Amino acid sequence: MIPPRFEYHAPKSIGEAIKLLTDLGDSAKLLAGGHSLLPMMKLRFAAPEHLIDINRIPELRGVREENGQVIIGSMTVENEVINSPIIQAKLPILSDAAKLIADPQVRNRGTIGGDIAHGDPGNDHPALAMAIDATFVLEGPGGRRTVAASDFFFGTYMTALAENEVLCEIHAPAFPDGTGYAYEKLKRKTGDWATAGCAVVMRKNGDSISHIRITLTNVAPTALRAHEAEAALLGKSLDAANIAAAASAAAAICDPAEDLRGDVEYKTAMASEMVKRALKAAAARCA
Repeated sequence: MIPPRFEYHAPKSIGEAIKLLTDLGDSAKLLAGGHSLLPMMKLRFAAPEHLIDINRIPELRGVREENGQVIIGSMTVENEVINSPIIQAKLPILSDAAKLIADPQVRNRGTIGGDIAHGDPGNDHPALAMAIDATFVLEGPGGRRTVAASDFFFGTYMTALAENEVLCEIHAPAFPDGTGYAYEKLKRKTGDWATAGCAVVMRKNGDSISHIRITLTNVAPTALRAHEAEAALLGKSLDAANIAAAASAAAAICDPAEDLRGDVEYKTAMASEMVKRALKAAAARCA
């Protein structure tokens, strides 16, 4: 199908984009990679009167490190996340996980910020952002503010991003030496969304776990952080019983939607399995 008629805007600065959003109100939508918005427009499920293309704003792209923080521009595409030497060295879970997103064509266009701002529970970066303790820099007419990833996602397609704000940057602390990490994703085929996914970031003090993050993809209306699963492991060794307890605690908070990928019982069981696999893989990377 052909989308309804719309006006196209290509601002050259964040300020210009914000002014357009403010002036045009809810008749406008931001265009990043377009992999979610454009298909919806073709099906006429979405019909914005104005598209604001933010691909030509240079300050929204790139990766840098400042004072122990990795800073990623929201319009940085997935292949740049994969190939960035800074991300590979300082936040390698992002480089590894981005390789599991869609296919090379999509990764050449799709952006990390678009993946986050869309608020789709099937997207990978929401759970990853919570696992790495990321914060998001949002800019609107009143200036900039920061929101922790764990406070950003409210529900399916619902986030803390206001209609006249732009997600500008993703900040996350660089991994200390000895950090273990893994992202395990069950999918039916290459390019598919996760049936269930789990991100784990872990550090140890001897045999005891001193830092643990466990987050889940596509098993609830939004990405989840499994606090009780983390509590089941913090200060303990990663033996079979503790892994099973953490996986059970993670499964208990799952609320997946039944679809062609599986029913509720199957998806919950697969979330538990992804937790077990991710914990073991992360532990193997701990120095």
